[in-house]
Order: sequence, then C-alpha cells, then structure tokens
Amino acid sequence: MPTRSDHEPRSFDTRNFLKQLTERPGVYRMFDEGGNVLYVGKARNLKKRVSSYFRKSGLAPKTEALVSRIAHIEITITGSETEALLLEQNLIKSLRPPYNILLRDDKSYPYIYLSAHSDYPSLTFRRGRTRKGGGTWFGPFPSSGAVKESLNILQKIFRIRSCDESYFRNRTRPCLQYQIHRCTAPCVNYITPEQYQEDVRHATMFLEGKNPAIIRDLMDAMEQASGRLEFEKAAAYRDQINYLRHVQEQQSVDGEGGDADVIAVAQDAGIVCVVVIIVRGGRVLGTKDYFPRFSIEQTEGELLSAFLGQYYFGGNTRRDIPRDILVPVEVEGSELLAEALSDVAGRETRIRRNVRGERRRWLELAMTNARQTLLTHLASKETVYRRLLALRDLLELAETPSRMECFDISHSHGENTVASCVVFDENGPLKSDYRLYNIEGITGGDDYAAMRQVLTRRYRRLVSGDGKRPDLVFIDGGKGQLNIAREVFEELGISDIPLIGVAKGVTRRAGMEQLIDALTDTVFRVPADSPALHLIQHIRDESHRFAITGHRARRDKKRRQSTLEGIEGVGPKRRRDLIRYFGGIQEIRKAGVDEIAKVQGISKGLAESIYAALHDE
Repeated sequence: MPTRSDHEPRSFDTRNFLKQLTERPGVYRMFDEGGNVLYVGKARNLKKRVSSYFRKSGLAPKTEALVSRIAHIEITITGSETEALLLEQNLIKSLRPPYNILLRDDKSYPYIYLSAHSDYPSLTFRRGRTRKGGGTWFGPFPSSGAVKESLNILQKIFRIRSCDESYFRNRTRPCLQYQIHRCTAPCVNYITPEQYQEDVRHATMFLEGKNPAIIRDLMDAMEQASGRLEFEKAAAYRDQINYLRHVQEQQSVDGEGGDADVIAVAQDAGIVCVVVIIVRGGRVLGTKDYFPRFSIEQTEGELLSAFLGQYYFGGNTRRDIPRDILVPVEVEGSELLAEALSDVAGRETRIRRNVRGERRRWLELAMTNARQTLLTHLASKETVYRRLLALRDLLELAETPSRMECFDISHSHGENTVASCVVFDENGPLKSDYRLYNIEGITGGDDYAAMRQVLTRRYRRLVSGDGKRPDLVFIDGGKGQLNIAREVFEELGISDIPLIGVAKGVTRRAGMEQLIDALTDTVFRVPADSPALHLIQHIRDESHRFAITGHRARRDKKRRQSTLEGIEGVGPKRRRDLIRYFGGIQEIRKAGVDEIAKVQGISKGLAESIYAALHDE
C-alpha cells in the first residue's frame, strides 16, 4: 500500500507549515494525534486564516482548546471562496467535527428555480432542491442575500414573473410588479408566449454564465452615470454588477454529475506526492495525500500506473471504484488497468486524461493541491533534519550544517541579470534571509562575471564582520562557476567554508546531478534516493526559482509594466476590458479562472495564464 502522510502522533511543526502555506482560497481540516478531525473551515486566504489560530493572544477559550489539540492540518485548495464554502459544508456534514457548529438544516442551500410552466414560467428563490414539479434549478449558491438581490435585478432586466402558480392563474388585471416595470404581465396576456420565452432564454443564458452582455450594458450605464456626475446612480450600477457576477459564478464543487477519483502527482527533490480528490454525485467530498516510495527516475505516467495498482488492489481494505479515474498524464498500461478495475467493480471503469468542463477543473484542482502538499512536506522540520544528517555524512562534515547558502544567475539573453542567494537552516528555507542582487557593469550573458560579482559583494561584507556566516555554500553550476567561487574565496581569505558545485550532469535529469567539491576538485554522483541529494536538489531548485522571480520583477519594473502588462497575450485592450469588468486589480486577483474567462476576448487558456501570473504560480 502507498505510505500515507496521515496524522502520526508528533508535535505540530507550526512555524514551517505556516511559512509554506498558500494564500489561495481553500478548506483546512484540523486533526488530533489520533487522526480524528477536530475542525473544518474555509478561507479566502488560507495563509492568513490558518495563521490567525496561532497568534500569541486574543483567542477565545474554545479556539485555544482547539489549537492545543492540533497535531496535523490538511488543506484543499479551491478555485474560489465560493467553492471553498461549498466543500466546507460537504465536509462538515460528512465528518461532523466536534468544534464545528453543525448546520440545523442540511437542505439550506439557496437556489434559483425556473418553473416548468409551458408558456410563462416563473423565476423564484428556493431553499433546498427537489425533483417535484420539474423545472430548472440554478445553484446552489453561497449567499441567500446575493441570490435574492440578484433575482430583483434579473426581474428588472428581463421582467420575468416571480408569483406562484395559483396567484398567476387568478389574475384579471396586472399587479404592482407590472406597474413598477418588473413584470410584463403575462397573467393578462400583455406579452406573447414567444416574446416571453425569449426573455426566459436570455435569463437562462445569463444564469448559466453564457451571456456577459448584460454586465457590459451595466458597465456602460455606470460609466455614463459617472460622467454625468451622478455618483449615487453609478454606485447602484456597480452594486448590480457585483451581484450579477456573484450569482453567475460557476460551482466546480457542485457542478457536473457523476462519480470520479481525480488523481494528480507532483515530484521534487526526490519526493513523490500523489493527491486523490474524491468526487461522488458531482460533489467533491474531500482529498487524501500520499507519499509513495517510488524511484524518482520514473515518469509521472509510470508513477501513476504503480500507484493506481497499489491504491485499488493493495491491502486488505477494498476501495470504492468509481466510473471514472481522472489523471493528468498518460498512464502506462492504462487499458489493462482499466479492464482489471472494471472486472472488480462489475461495470465499466475508465482511466481518462483528456477531459473538459467541470472534470477538467477537478483535475487542475488536484494538480494544484499536489504541488502545494509536496511543498509543505519538503519544508517540514522532520524531513529537513533527516536530510541534514545525511548531508553531513555524505560530505564528511565535522558538524551538521546549521546555515547553507546557494547562488544562481538569471537573465534574458544577457539583459536584466539578477543573482539569487537563498538560505536554508535546520528548519528548511529561511526566506527572511533570501537576497537578490542586481548585476551591473558586466558583458551581457557573462554568467562567470555575474557569479564573481555576487559572491564578492556577499562575502566581502562577511570578511568585514557584517552578515551571518554559512557552514556550507552551494553553487548552481559546473566546474567553471565553481572555479570562480573558489577564486573569490581565495581573494577574500576565506578557507573554512566548504564549497560544493551542483551540475546537472550529462542527461540533465533530476536524480542524475553531479556534485563537485571545490577543495579536492572531486566530481561524484549520489544515489537518486539519497536524502542528502534530495536536500541539495531542494536548495538548488529554490535558488533557481528565486532568481527567475527576481529577474522577471526587474524586467517588468524596467519596462514600467503594470501587473497585467507582464502577462503574455494581455494587450492594452484586454487590460482595459479586465479592469472595466472587475473594477480593479484586487478584484481580478479574487476571481477564479472561469470568472476571468467571462470577460470578452479572454479565452479559458488565457484566463488560466492570468490567474497563474497574479498568484505567482
């Protein structure tokens, strides 16, 4: 069976967990040492919300009691706060955590209901979905207030009736709704069935998120009102736009029906993480994460093939096999595996990669969670300490290093060169000590000169007594870069800090790195499953990431670009349309991919690029 990450009795490593926590929306689940769920919550910003539980003062007694029992926290990242809310409610109902206030009414979700009247259907607010009476249901939605207000707006725009059937059948003259222009009085045939159905069609398209033209009209009206200095009216239009955008937000948590296990894999620094999202009846019920011990030289398809076999067929517990298993890459031997799963399940089971709509959203969600879960695991104190001991033994150091620094260079065709210095200690990445260096006065593309400059600037301060002294220094590069580092150390009189070069090797594949000792000039390889190599890979990859991030920031600043201007495919017109639709960059940051894609001229692919750029993925 795969090795679970679950809830082993140990003290909760709060510091490192919070350092690596994402700022995206999602759901968090708190467990005690026995693996029992204590509390389920949702957040617009997971980092801020979860961090608030661990502040030193100001907590309520109930919260203090909860925090004292936490041994482990799991998170599930969602596409929006709305999705987080719905997943939170699903988990509360299924897990019934003792610290949650359970909902009294399990059918309290608000819906918009379009009745089944053949000629003149009504559009009304409902709580709880039923199958009686036919009709069309839209939702569920997170806020009853937003739904009610949005219905008022929809009635103003489309003038669809909101009365019940008995009231409608017994009218002999128009009611007040007609007088205030919120209904076209179909009860007394003031509108033909054909005209009314056209209004219903438009309202339905809008509720399905297929007709953003209404929002564009309201934006035009808002701008015109503002131009006439009618600010109260402009504010009213603004509120209407916000309500309409809110009510049409698609719910990936309660979207496309069906049962599926959504499985994604992420690997880095010698660790493989597999995340399983369980979907039943079109509803995300939760996630599970695993850290199987596989060879990192395997492809993701090979890893998933091995995992699926163990997950569904290994051990004594028989798992529920859904109709669909969704994966992000081609799984080796998928046809044979699907046939075996179908035999066990007694019906067809498919292993699917190329999916669309809600299923594609589930798959993207699984991939995001796999990356975040792996990042959190890599930063855990337990993992780092075990690797530090292995690194000490590998390099035959007298003591376990407590501070390690790594340097890398980044530029675009020689322009805007930036050098990074990342720092790791016994707790993992020490981001407060990270530094970026703008490299000036060198020939463009001369990485050796750039490395010489950054090392001289960093360690000249150290020789003069300023700055913290590292126990070990890594250079991201081969013998040439390492020779530069050795020369700088000799010039500055530094002889007691080990220097190690990290070269990619001939194949340039993870796990095939070559290490170079500057003192002996020895080139050696470390087994791909070595915890010491995994730590070195983590440090090297972090220095590379930080250098690229710094280079992009410098490039964009030099070009005087706004946040949106740095995104490929987003020109002046699309930037203007985005700002106009959302009202500002902060609102764009809050929006999910599907909401961004509703802006005219923004495709789903471009929306994903915009979302990733704004969230620094």
